[in-house]
Amino acid sequence: MMADYLPHTDVEVAEMLAFLGVEDLAALFDVVPAALRLSGGLDLDAGLSEPDVIAEFDALASRNRPIGRELVCFAGAGAYDREVPAVVRALSSRSEFVTAYTPYQPEVAQGVLQAIFEYQTMVARLAGLPIANASLYDGASSLVEAINCAVGATGRQRVLVSAGVHPHWRAVADTMARGTGHHLETIPLADGTTQWSAAAAGDPVAAVVVAQPNFVGCLEDLAAAKGLAETAGALFIVAADPVAAGVLRSGGAHGADLVVGEGQALGTRLSFGGPYLGLFACSRELVRRLPGRLVGETVDLDGTRAYVTTLRAREQDIRREKATSNVCTNQTLMAVTAAIQLSWLGPAGLTEVATRSARGAHYCSDELAAQGVVPAVSAPFLFEFPVRTTSLADVVLARLADEGFLGGVAASALLDGADGSLGTMDLDHTVIVAVTERRTRQEIDAFVSAFAKAAR
Repeated sequence: MMADYLPHTDVEVAEMLAFLGVEDLAALFDVVPAALRLSGGLDLDAGLSEPDVIAEFDALASRNRPIGRELVCFAGAGAYDREVPAVVRALSSRSEFVTAYTPYQPEVAQGVLQAIFEYQTMVARLAGLPIANASLYDGASSLVEAINCAVGATGRQRVLVSAGVHPHWRAVADTMARGTGHHLETIPLADGTTQWSAAAAGDPVAAVVVAQPNFVGCLEDLAAAKGLAETAGALFIVAADPVAAGVLRSGGAHGADLVVGEGQALGTRLSFGGPYLGLFACSRELVRRLPGRLVGETVDLDGTRAYVTTLRAREQDIRREKATSNVCTNQTLMAVTAAIQLSWLGPAGLTEVATRSARGAHYCSDELAAQGVVPAVSAPFLFEFPVRTTSLADVVLARLADEGFLGGVAASALLDGADGSLGTMDLDHTVIVAVTERRTRQEIDAFVSAFAKAAR
């Protein structure tokens, strides 16, 4: 643990406060509501030395139960315990990547620009679309930008969103829609997949949004969603799991105009909710509405291959309120990490990861069913699935933790019980279980035994 070092003298602090026109440092935080501020300070004795403070925080940190050392992870629902090879960790932690951020000056940033270009190429291939950007903050922000892109391209405000899209993503989209005026309608699930027939007649539709697989793990009928989009004259947005691309047809192959996704599974380990990586790809017709940074390939004065940021005129740091995109940054380190992971795996490796995960998930589901733990839906799934519990899901998961398993995610932790968007699924008695390529047969067998015991 590294302690903070405060380099400013009292004189320097006083000069800063005088320049800002405030009396003390506390006044800088007046904009933060009182209810959100820490009251009373830290629960530490006054005058502790630096080693004593570090020891105190180490003791607090030791109360965590990390996966790998203490818990075997069967939780997913958007964040996955996937294998990160040593080569990926070694290369992505090199100082050239860790310290690089904004490659605006191509003459000094060719290495990072090329790495981002390669990342874009791989994401475009996963999505089955010709163009991908240099990444966004996370999957939720990618979804928001795809909706913005569709609304801008069609001039319509109504967006049909499958309830199978992750609830957190939909919550972010709903929040952003309050400012933009977009009207988002949630189409409910029935037995694990989207009931598109429930979409009511109304204003013209800008976009139809579906997740593949959806957040409970089930496989959606993309042809039906695409058909609805075509009938409505709307753009088709697919929120796709990048690992699933190893065994499923791409969103672009299903006629998607935009494909978004969460890239955490590509080389980034679980770490208290971040950092994450937003994947974004689109058709060539939408390239001038594409959000965020875009790296292109060109040649220099000597005819040598070179890389530059391109189509910058659409960004708000140049065109301000006239811009089609107000995103001027990206997740460079996470994007480079994903490029390294995908390069290391290759197409065959990605297929192997997805296949191993799917086989493990179906084996786990079958063994749970043999123990009386029944599926919550009958729809086909890939490497994640919901099961019904007789005891409350939270109770089952607490018992599993006592047995050494992070046993899944309670559906009630993601959705309000009165939501109704998952059809007849009982949220309080549903656990979403995920199996990745890291889980061995021995771990799955032990988990099944523990789950059956905890469910009873």
